[in-house]
Amino acid sequence: MAKAKWKAFPYPEKSYAYPGEALRKHWDRLHRGDCEAFPKDPRVQEAWRAYHRGDFAEAVALGLESGGSGITVANKARSIYANGMESKPAVRLALFQESMEQAEEQVAAEPKNPNAHYQFAYAAGRYSQGISVAKALAQGLGGRIRAALEATLKLAPKHAEAHIAMGTYHAEVIDKVGALVGGLTYGAKKDAGEEHFRKAIKLMPDSAIAHVEFANGLVMMHGKKALADASALYMKAAAFEPRDAMERLDVEAAKAELE
Repeated sequence: MAKAKWKAFPYPEKSYAYPGEALRKHWDRLHRGDCEAFPKDPRVQEAWRAYHRGDFAEAVALGLESGGSGITVANKARSIYANGMESKPAVRLALFQESMEQAEEQVAAEPKNPNAHYQFAYAAGRYSQGISVAKALAQGLGGRIRAALEATLKLAPKHAEAHIAMGTYHAEVIDKVGALVGGLTYGAKKDAGEEHFRKAIKLMPDSAIAHVEFANGLVMMHGKKALADASALYMKAAAFEPRDAMERLDVEAAKAELE
């Protein structure tokens, strides 16, 4: 995890910095997606500042150094960097594996921490997409991801990012093995997937990633007949005003899909 090898965030903005009291003031808006509590430890606050402004390597280093709730920001920063900025597949997979392992350790230490479960599910989900969802299902990762998301939502029912991930779980499984096998073997259902996406959008209506993943999910579950609805969702996502680095990456991804 040598910092020198990590790319610089390509869209630096002063508005993503949140110095001093600005972080606490904007915390609820910035963390509607993950329901993370404002950290008491000033070092963890600094890690989150680094994360929100797009200095992901710094966020990982500060989070790991702090321990405790700092592990959450370290895992999130590593995974978001891997997903949104790392172009080498092998490096991306290694970063997701690192997040999965550290999240598992955090779950063991803090079983009632929703984001410990969620960060495992997120990293494992992106890792699965990287190795192929079919291969991941054969390795038993699908069940582990679903269990982690269920644990997250039991502990934090308004965790919008977990609702997005659960919607994606249903969509990915149906896309890879079909509705019949997906339903019987993995409990994947089209209406359940859509319901999770709609809950996420209700919880954070101006979230680019909620709209982008719903669009992707609709196409996976319904094919070409969902293209018009998916395009409308991408257009909405591309028009949102990002509040931090992660949201900016999501908006740029939506613009790329439209192109």
